[in-house]
Amino acid sequence: GSDASFVARTMDRDPKHMGQMFRRAHAHKGAALVEIYQNCNIFNDGAFLEFTDRSTKALRTVYLEHGQPLVFDKGAKGLRLDGLRFEVIDLEDGTHSVDDCLVYDETNREMAYVASQLFWQADMPRPFGVFYREERPTYEQQLQEQLDAVREKRGAGDLANLLQGPETWVVSE
Repeated sequence: GSDASFVARTMDRDPKHMGQMFRRAHAHKGAALVEIYQNCNIFNDGAFLEFTDRSTKALRTVYLEHGQPLVFDKGAKGLRLDGLRFEVIDLEDGTHSVDDCLVYDETNREMAYVASQLFWQADMPRPFGVFYREERPTYEQQLQEQLDAVREKRGAGDLANLLQGPETWVVSE
């Protein structure tokens, strides 16, 4: 919704992953949003336990990795698209392989949207990692380009002349 060019999710109890997401967000040129599932002993104690507890984490989380198939539950399950919805496939029963899983592309806006919808499906794992990344000019770069174009067309300008020239006004009571 904010049109950020970098969107990721991580959790406080996975410091290695969190550090990786922060480094990537910091290196990104442009607006970056990193959502952190952070436990608070006072207001939401245990709210994210199913995603951080060793006994349930593998089954309830899937890591979005650019160019990698979406697998979870220690490689026992995968995700593939059925239209615009994900479905879980069993990778151990012999009917499917990792080649049947969707290979994640963090530069694909539509894929990021579909992955974000896993949040609303209770029977699906929760995605963590970079949802979306787009390399595009930043506001600062575009502003500088505009300033450079005006300077090239009109010259450097003269602040004293601008303030004391005929295009000024006087404010009276």
